Order: sequence, then C-alpha cells, then structure tokens
Amino acid sequence: MNQPIIAPSVLSANFSNLQQDFIMLNESIAEYIHIDVMDGVFVPNISFGFPLIQAMRKLSTKTFDVHLMIVEPDKYIEQFKAVGADNLSVHIEASTHLHRTLQKIHSTGMKAGVAINPHTSIKLLEDTIQDIDLVCIMSVNPGFGGQKFIENTYNKVARLKDLILKKNAQTRIEIDGGVTLQNARQLVAAGADILVAGNTVFNSENPIQVIHQLKNIV
Repeated sequence: MNQPIIAPSVLSANFSNLQQDFIMLNESIAEYIHIDVMDGVFVPNISFGFPLIQAMRKLSTKTFDVHLMIVEPDKYIEQFKAVGADNLSVHIEASTHLHRTLQKIHSTGMKAGVAINPHTSIKLLEDTIQDIDLVCIMSVNPGFGGQKFIENTYNKVARLKDLILKKNAQTRIEIDGGVTLQNARQLVAAGADILVAGNTVFNSENPIQVIHQLKNIV
C-alpha cells in the first residue's frame, strides 16, 4: 500500500481564525486543501464563494482540491480556475454532459474530478474513467460535515479500483466523509489514494499530528 494523499477539509476549520488554521496546514505534511462549494440547490447548504477561495489562495501554496456540490457546474469552471483551484471535481448527478465538462476542466489546465453520491453506481464511470484524474467517492451524503461513515464505501472503492485497472486508467480514488484514524487504513487497503478529513483533523487537539498519523496509516 502506498501512503495516501491527505486533504484536510476547510469546511471544518475555524472561520473566526482561518489564517491560523492555514498556518497550521502549511506547516503540516498535507498535500491538498479540500474546499467544498455548495449552492443550496444541489445540497441543502451554502459555502465558499469566489472571494473567499481567492482569499484562501493567498494563504497557501498547497494544491487546492475544489469539490463542487452545485448545479450547472460548467458555467463556473473558468472562474474557479481564476480564483486558484488546481483540481476541480463535479458531481456526476449534476452533469448532463459529463465528457464535455471534463474536457472543459482540462482545457483550463486543472485536473478533472468526478464526485459520486452514496447511491450512485460505479458503472456510470465506465465510459469516462480514462478522462478522469480523480473520483471523489462520497462516504456520507453530501451537504454537511460530521456525518457517520457509510460502511458500503469499502466495497465501492474496491469496485472502482478494479475498473481503473481494467481500463488501464491513471485515476486516483478520493474518499470524502467520515474519514477517521480508525477507518483510514482499511480505505487505503481497498484502493483509496486521497483521504479527505474534516472533523478528524480540525476537532483534534493536535491537527498536525493527526495529519501525520493519517499520512502514515499504512
């Protein structure tokens, strides 16, 4: 097993002192910073507009892993590039023309990701997997932090890993939701490459140490 990429989710950060949390993240061995964008339509919550992402971009040089939980994501691809996104993931459930969306993301120089909800089948990715840089498997229902991990995720990761190998794709597997020090090893063993961690990191007494433990979980 390879060491996973760790992507702390700033949805769980302290917004009254965001700069301090970014100083911590910059000092940590986390490679990505995961940013959830919600529109109140695709999911029943709202978060992170363009000005805030642009402000956060000035606080860190780490990879900005932006996860769009919004309808009509194609309208905003260039804007997310402009404010500093490095990876941009769209939900398959919100993308009518997924292949075209992936092409558009790639045309800006960003890596293209596809997020899938707990009820969505891996089979829907068969025809596009070779065009996808990362698949973000939702291991909770999207929209809110702090939810309970869905146990079926392990099987889903293994099935996706099989598809990636069968298609000879280079796609990475990202897990978003309920990732803890207790389930991280099993997720990596199943095939996960990137672990998104919100409450596990930011609610701990020593976030830098927790990031280090997640990174070295294997």
